[in-house]
Amino acid sequence: MKSISTAVDSGDTLAKQAHSTDVNAIMGVREWGLILILSVIWGGSFFFVGVAVKEMTPLTIVLCRVGFASMILLAVVWLTGKKMPISAGVWGAFFVLGALNNVIPFSLIVWGQTHIDSSLASILNATTPIFSVVLAHLLTREERLTTNRMAGVLVGWFGVVVLIGIESLGGFGIQALGQLAVVGASVSYACAAIYGRRFKSMDPVVVSAGMLCGSTVMMLPTALIVEQPWHLAPGAATWAALFGLSAVSTALAYIIYFRVLAVAGATNILLVTFLIPASAIFLGVMVLGERPGWNAFGGMALIFMGLIAIDGRLIKGFRRRIG
Repeated sequence: MKSISTAVDSGDTLAKQAHSTDVNAIMGVREWGLILILSVIWGGSFFFVGVAVKEMTPLTIVLCRVGFASMILLAVVWLTGKKMPISAGVWGAFFVLGALNNVIPFSLIVWGQTHIDSSLASILNATTPIFSVVLAHLLTREERLTTNRMAGVLVGWFGVVVLIGIESLGGFGIQALGQLAVVGASVSYACAAIYGRRFKSMDPVVVSAGMLCGSTVMMLPTALIVEQPWHLAPGAATWAALFGLSAVSTALAYIIYFRVLAVAGATNILLVTFLIPASAIFLGVMVLGERPGWNAFGGMALIFMGLIAIDGRLIKGFRRRIG
């Protein structure tokens, strides 16, 4: 279940830790509170992007997100007495992880949200665990597809089809491309989940800081050359959204995520995947005035059914009760 539990929003794939099989059977009030806070924080990232894309270009938004977050986490590393590695090989791996876990998915999601609502983007992003189990089956020996997982994958993919709409794929308009871009981000997150296993013996905050530094180095020339952000004139609301996106939905989210992982166990973190779209939809409807259609809720229901089948805990509990 490790690849599933590390496949929620931006940054969660870093914590493939050796103790990831330790799961609390019952979570207390504190653990539930942390998971709810984390779901709101990650759900809020789609809201923050929805605000920022109105005045800023996609690559510049990603640059600000990873740049500000890297500075915050480097400060955390310094204040806690930790040290960043000096090995060129380790930093090269940070760059690869940064590309898979930040540069590619963040860019795809932000670009996708220039054409689709934040609520729809959050639902599509919840498909990450579905791609994770498929890639884990193909690329690892430890996590093979079971009957439950295969059923979950098929149901989840059908949910994506309902969300995007077969008629949209037929016309293949800009909105369909925006939706597929977010799905592509989910695939990138899933790839990062597999690649991120090599960091399981390293301090997760150090890995997060190194990954974000690598992401910043990659995004800086790209954003400057392609978008020339000095021509932009964002207002106060946009700057506030960028601060929330980097400081809250990225840097703080990492810290809370690893706290949840240590206290509640890796498998329980999957619960965040179910809650993120709910908070994102609420913010999108209440603040941005979005109005998700029936296909959004129908697709979300199917994706959640797929995630339940992949996770397997509810099914096992039901079997024990009737057995």
